[in-house]
Amino acid sequence: TRPPTTHVTYCLTPPRYVWNYADYILREGVGTLPRLFLPLFIGRLRHWDVRASQRTDHFIAISQTVRERIISYYGRQAAIIYPPVDTSAYQVTDRIDDYILIVSRLVPYKRIHLAVEAFNALKLPLVVIGEGRARAALERMAQPNVRFLGRLPQEEVRRSMARCQAFIFPGEEDFGIAPVEAQAAGRPVIAYAGGGALDSVVQDVTGIFFREPAAESLAQAVRQFDHRAYDPAAIRAHALGFDTQVFKEKIIDFIKTRGIPL
Repeated sequence: TRPPTTHVTYCLTPPRYVWNYADYILREGVGTLPRLFLPLFIGRLRHWDVRASQRTDHFIAISQTVRERIISYYGRQAAIIYPPVDTSAYQVTDRIDDYILIVSRLVPYKRIHLAVEAFNALKLPLVVIGEGRARAALERMAQPNVRFLGRLPQEEVRRSMARCQAFIFPGEEDFGIAPVEAQAAGRPVIAYAGGGALDSVVQDVTGIFFREPAAESLAQAVRQFDHRAYDPAAIRAHALGFDTQVFKEKIIDFIKTRGIPL
């Protein structure tokens, strides 16, 4: 931007292909040629990215995890404003059915295989909604108690969220919208203790964490979990703090408190 212009960056994450190459390869399924040649340019790309970051007047991160990356990679401070979630689309229901739910793209970095392995051992009903290149492999490894429903209309997804005993979030995301959506429906979350889930899930209030990215760690958390110990109204009340209107208010407040003209 030109000097008179205030530049605010709402940072989803610094570019993975520059700062976390191995994670980028896993997430994106990068082909052979980019795998061979991209590492040759990493140093230059990092230098360019750091220089570009210095032209930003203010950083806003979507989570504590992303804030820490901004500090580490760029040497810059950042406020945290969580992404907007349309909580009004989700409602609490008294009907709770006998299954635990995952809603996700079925790609390797989402770590759905951990849940499949855990529930194969637990013999408890797991429902998986979503599509992706890992679906066939996941279905081959799954026992009959694990059902894959594919991609469903949003109305059915919301209904499934509202009626599940719990929502499982086994991956490590920069933030993660789906756990907040489940909480907006009043359902507790069983999440891996890393990434944005640490910002959105409150231990023993809106869910529980498993500490290791391993099937047995998740299985142990499920064994300890009892959905009847959670208050759906309290869970939803927590989720309302991530609502779209809250996001708008925080962005406007951020701008005003820094004297940035609207």
